[in-house]
This record gives sequence, structure tokens and C-alpha cells, in this order.
Amino acid sequence: MNKVIEQLMTKFPKKTEFTAKMIKEAAIAVGENPRSAYVNIRYTHNAPTVRRGVYNLESMMPKSALPKKSAPAMVKGVESVSNDEVFVPNYDPTFVPWGNFTEIVKVLKSGMFYPTFVSGLSGNGKTFQIEQACAKLNREYVRVQISPETDEDDLIGGFRLIKGETVFQKGPVIKAMEAGAVLMIDEIDRGTNKIMCLQGVLEGKPVLIKKTGEVVEPKDGFNVIATANTKGKGSEDGRYSGATIIDDAFLERFTITLEQTFPTMATEEKIVMKHMQKFEAIDEEFGKLLVGWADAIRKTFYDEGIDEVISTRRLCHIVQTFSIFGKRDKAIALCVNRFDDDTKEAFIDLYEKVDATINAPSEEELDEEELLLRSAMIADEDNWEDE
Repeated sequence: MNKVIEQLMTKFPKKTEFTAKMIKEAAIAVGENPRSAYVNIRYTHNAPTVRRGVYNLESMMPKSALPKKSAPAMVKGVESVSNDEVFVPNYDPTFVPWGNFTEIVKVLKSGMFYPTFVSGLSGNGKTFQIEQACAKLNREYVRVQISPETDEDDLIGGFRLIKGETVFQKGPVIKAMEAGAVLMIDEIDRGTNKIMCLQGVLEGKPVLIKKTGEVVEPKDGFNVIATANTKGKGSEDGRYSGATIIDDAFLERFTITLEQTFPTMATEEKIVMKHMQKFEAIDEEFGKLLVGWADAIRKTFYDEGIDEVISTRRLCHIVQTFSIFGKRDKAIALCVNRFDDDTKEAFIDLYEKVDATINAPSEEELDEEELLLRSAMIADEDNWEDE
């Protein structure tokens, strides 16, 4: 057994977690170089980090010498409870590969632990493409939705009352690690400093479950992909008021950052048509007009002419609404109601300029006009005969 570890166990018989200072002092006590001893324990043996400057050395200690762990007070039973959070996503027939899909597939195919950060505007397919990459590769997938309330208990696990007994339930992060699954952290920029508990996870190293003392090793294939509307520096224009500033040390643990933009017009037409097929509301002309309309709005948005944008997701909402109400203008009006009045009117006015069918008389209105015209002609004939 390592002499430094032996010294730590002698001096602190009931401890398994030690600070860097304690490790160095133990090294000096046994006549070893304190820095070399620390580096050996911290990096050679990959001692799990409990928190900044504190390491769990349980894996380096003889089991017979470890302090006995007792369940928390009032706990009748402690066990790991699993559920169905880990699964292989189904292929979605409406999916069209585009954007960073190829890069994500390559990352997952590599089999390497390669934390990836994907940023982009809302509704441009970030989450969907990660899910479909897992479906394509038949990879198990766990999705975690981040909010300001998300904490270590939600991510790593915590005690739950199940059938009258308090048991420890592993969180989605631990389940993904044990399964060698792809952990998709959605909207990571909505979290607070409570998500800093994931720093060790983002290094691909074993994680200590502090509440049970269990050390979880990530299984081969485990990977982390996070999505966000920002790059972790907050929302400068206020569009994403819930976005927070993420600690730079946390962001630095992501190997690459992929920027997701909206699809090309040709790709977006395919997406819209697939949704029209899904909702059995095929109108090719309408589909092309919608894509051209959205593209014009986005160009104006990028030129800072307007503050809002029509996303790919919004176009799919319009298609679905069109399948219910059967009218182009009504579908658009209902789906842009979420914007302020000025923006809504500007969007509707722009669409009316490109679609000749809007404000044109319907067949019923044409029939009524024809009847009125005939009535007027008969009246004119009667008046002429009277004269």
C-alpha cells in the first residue's frame, strides 16, 4: 500500500476524503516529495474530485480499513433504483440531416469521450439532430433538461420515498455513465452554479456519489453533448432572458463548440414537405412560400432590421395548424400571435405580399359576385324595357 495513503489512514482513521494540503503533509511525514506524492495520487491514480481541492482516496485504500457507512437517519433501506430514462431513440421520418448532424455522428462513432457544446437560436434543430444521430447509430441516449432549479440531487441522484421506504435513486447522469450512453444536457445555459457538480463528469473520470460513497466509473462509449441558445456568456440582446453566464472553467471542459444555424432553403423545403406529409396537408406551393417568407425575415433579422425571427420549428407549427384549419392566412396568423402586435402585423403583411391567394375572393365569394352581377344586368334590362 502507498506509504502516503497509510499515513493518511493512520492520522485520519475515519476519513476517505482528503485535501491537497493533507496529502502533502502526509508525504512529508513519510519522507516523500509532497508535490510528487500529490501528482501521483491526483493524476496517476485518478483520485475522484469531491469538490475543489478535495479528493476521494477510497479506491486506494484496503476495503478492510474503510470506515463503515451507515444509512442516513430515518432511512429503512438504501438501494439504487433505476428507471427507463436510458433508451435508444426512434427514427423520426420527418428528420432531414443538415447543420452539424455529420459532425455529431462522427463524434459518436469515434467512441472517444469528447464533450461537445452546441449553440444556436431556438427552434433550429439542435436537440432533434442529437437525438436522431443516436437513433441512426443505435446509441443509448439520456436527455436532461436544465432549469434554474436543477441541482446535484436532480443530476447525480438523491434519496426518494418509495413504497414507504427511503431509498437512493440514481440520477440521469449516473445512469448514462453506467450504460455508456450519450448524455444530452439540454439548455445548459439555463442552469446556475449548482451544475458545477458536473465538472468531474465532463473530464470523463469516475464520479463519487457523496450520499452513498459509491464511485461510478464511466462505461466505454459514454459521452456528453450540451445544447444552449448562447455560448455561456449570457444573452446580450435579451432574447433569452433565462440564459445565465456559465463559469469559464466549466465551459473549458468542452472539447469543441458547434454553431448551429438555420438550414438552407432547399433543406428547409424538404423539412416542411415531410411535415405536410405527416399531417396529410400537402400544398407544395404553400411550402415553398413559407420557406421564402422565413428566409426573408431571417435576412432582415441578421441585418438588425427586426428583433424577431421565424424558426424552422415555427414553420412546422404553421404546417400543423394549416392541417387543422385548412387556410394559409389563418395558420400563419395563429402561429405568429406569440409576437408583439407590430412584429405580428409586419410578418403577416410580408406573407400577404408573396401569396396571391391571400385576400383573393373564394369560389363562394365569386359565385355571389356573379349572382349580383346577373341581378344587376337583369335590372338594367328591365329598366331599359320600361323606358
